[in-house]
Amino acid sequence: MRSLAFLGALVLSLGASAHAAQVYKWVDAQGITHFGAQPPEGQAAQPINTQAAPPAPAAEPVPADLDEQEAASQQEIDEKVKQQVAQQEAEIRRYCETLRTNLAQLQNNPRVRVEENGEVRRLGEEERQARIAETTEKIAKDCD
Repeated sequence: MRSLAFLGALVLSLGASAHAAQVYKWVDAQGITHFGAQPPEGQAAQPINTQAAPPAPAAEPVPADLDEQEAASQQEIDEKVKQQVAQQEAEIRRYCETLRTNLAQLQNNPRVRVEENGEVRRLGEEERQARIAETTEKIAKDCD
């Protein structure tokens, strides 16, 4: 890693100068790669061309019909995902609208009636305040 950083700094400094020197690459006895302007004596070194960029890898040709099929398939998947997201967002909007309506009813009407198990009963003040707090918490958590 340090060798790559050294090479990068070396290439930058050489690229900035008017006349660039040759750079050599070699591996020492411990297996460490080195770069330098002078090759080591008695050891094989590989010259590196710092003037030209490395060649770009050749792209494998993709059959046109396969590429079009993949694109069409991806578009279908994208449309399905967009529809699902839009549907979920609509459900969340309806849920939040219902919560806000319920909160307004609880806050503005001291005499709230609820139907439970087929029977209608009036909420007590403590229960009404508890439902106001619960609904406010749900709105803060799910709707904002």
